[in-house]
Amino acid sequence: MPDVMPASPRCFALVPCAGVGQRAGAAGPKQYAPLAGRAVVAHTLAALAAVPRLAATLVVLSPEDRAFEAHAPGFTGWVARCGGATRADSVAAGLQALRERGATDADWVLVHDAARCLLQPAWVSRLIDACEHDTVGGLLALPLADTLKAAAPSDGGERVAATLDRTAKWLAQTPQMFRLGLLLRALREAGRAGVSVTDESSAVEALGLAPRLVPGDQENLKLTWPADFVLAARLLETR
Repeated sequence: MPDVMPASPRCFALVPCAGVGQRAGAAGPKQYAPLAGRAVVAHTLAALAAVPRLAATLVVLSPEDRAFEAHAPGFTGWVARCGGATRADSVAAGLQALRERGATDADWVLVHDAARCLLQPAWVSRLIDACEHDTVGGLLALPLADTLKAAAPSDGGERVAATLDRTAKWLAQTPQMFRLGLLLRALREAGRAGVSVTDESSAVEALGLAPRLVPGDQENLKLTWPADFVLAARLLETR
């Protein structure tokens, strides 16, 4: 069962920022790519800074990262150069760093992708409202709207192998909000069991718990491919 809840737990944001962004086609890590006048990660951190209910934001960097401060000059939160080989490793190390800075196991941690730079403070508040009294926690997500196809390799590319049922299927987004102690235990147990952890929710699910799905927004996209940057720039121009 999750840890006992105190009367007034705090909320912290944790931004894993140790990746290299190989699929984005950028010259360096995609979180440092320029977008609408500043780095991708600077947009992300500005949105989190505008959420009054977040006590602090911790950014997890690679130990070799010396570029962050130049790309996020206005950031006044915490930085920990303890990132690992995988996202799960970086998040687990970041949770421990939050502990060292005074966060408790009963405090909430909202893990958010550095590359989801179109985040709106209202979406974060919606997640907190939905999960602050939940016994597990939850995540922003979108019900799957498009027809879902399974692919099979073929000469010259791939072909459709099957059409899959999209009923009750959701696309996971971030932030994902869980108690610090619960999430750290979930990540550690998943690692020991060899469970594939693609996001924080999957680690919590492996404990037999069911995170709450909170409706997100279509604009909360993760910049992954070169075309995503073009779309994100267009959306930022209309705000």
